[in-house]
Amino acid sequence: MIRSILFWYLVLTAMSSSSLAAVPCGGSVACPVEGGDYRIEAPKDGDIRGAYVFFHGYKSSAQLQMQQRPLVDTTLSHHLAFVAVDGTNGSWSFPNSARPGRDEKKFIADVLEDLRQRYGFTPDKTIVGGFSIGASMAWYTACQQGEKAAGMLTFSGVFWDPLPKAQDCVADVPPMIHFHGTADQTFPLEGRSLGGHFHQGNAYDSVAILRSRAKCDTEHAKTITLDDIKCQDVPDCIRGDSIMCIHNGGHEARAEMLDAGLTAVGFPR
Repeated sequence: MIRSILFWYLVLTAMSSSSLAAVPCGGSVACPVEGGDYRIEAPKDGDIRGAYVFFHGYKSSAQLQMQQRPLVDTTLSHHLAFVAVDGTNGSWSFPNSARPGRDEKKFIADVLEDLRQRYGFTPDKTIVGGFSIGASMAWYTACQQGEKAAGMLTFSGVFWDPLPKAQDCVADVPPMIHFHGTADQTFPLEGRSLGGHFHQGNAYDSVAILRSRAKCDTEHAKTITLDDIKCQDVPDCIRGDSIMCIHNGGHEARAEMLDAGLTAVGFPR
């Protein structure tokens, strides 16, 4: 019996990412990758033009995220699959986070590679995003491996202190849209300290880092409107515009914002 258990343990731990990609998944069945899993739902009409890879907020999960139907259904209406990536114990282990643990850079790289192998979602068809601490995870993904996504669309979360330097990020920072509320008390625009040991970063300083790395033309910023929100659109970045939308709401990710953002980032209905 012990030998049998040991045998199957060795078999499972030896499975490569390619063999994991062969495991059927989708719908209520999570897609396994090394170190974790994700869930996916695709448009039912078969017109699938890409994927929105979403990192959930604190104390949530991929399973719970799939139940947030306004966000999922809005994504599907833009001909994108909704991909909910699962954190560990409801959180993420990006640099300077309060929950160190899994190597998220490698894990997310494996998720993106699995999406390519399994569904054909190449970087030009992939948008990364997230809410709150999950938005922070998306920001670090854009910084560390932005060449693997066509864009970033996030809500209510940015880098944590100490903020990365512009040169810490790849030059291929993807075009981005970020929504943040002036009444956000969970992740304020100016950031805040958590227990004196961990510090959420300043949203304005965070966006300035990515704009600097992407060589955006900040002197020619213009104002655009997304979901009736006035947004600062900085053009002529290496790969596309950098857009920051400040609304008067709180800690939220509304479907209407997502709808406008997906259109603006290049995936209209």
